[in-house]
Amino acid sequence: MTLKLDPKTDLSFTRTLAVPRQLVWECWTQPEHIPHFFVPAPHKVTSVDIDLRVGGRFNTTFDVDGNIMENVGVYLEVVPGKKLVFTDAYSEGWKPAPEPFMTAILQLEDAADGGTIYTATARHRSPETREQHEQMGWGTAATQLEAYARSLPK
Repeated sequence: MTLKLDPKTDLSFTRTLAVPRQLVWECWTQPEHIPHFFVPAPHKVTSVDIDLRVGGRFNTTFDVDGNIMENVGVYLEVVPGKKLVFTDAYSEGWKPAPEPFMTAILQLEDAADGGTIYTATARHRSPETREQHEQMGWGTAATQLEAYARSLPK
């Protein structure tokens, strides 16, 4: 399915990462890896709780300049090794969030050189939340992910 993107509310990019697709998948789906790339440094992820299945939780806690932020969400789609879709619009058990921020769509393909074609899309409810996300360092997670994954055994 090709997404019809709205530049007012959606952010998206495609990059080729110099790490194998399976390693990128492991980084996104194993809790011990998430703190190494998920939020722009110097901010930190202090906890991660993953139940990798449709309807399963993707919960993270951030420390942003000393402010603790709880982020709860669920997986909407899981295609092993290829695609993750998650949102904070719901928490586990399909409980709606009062003020959701985004839905993330990650798509992974093999690159010809053994790397990964990595497409990240973030869909927001409003132009204001899209702008806020862009100002938070949109795209930084992919750069940090590549650097971290390159440090791991292949």
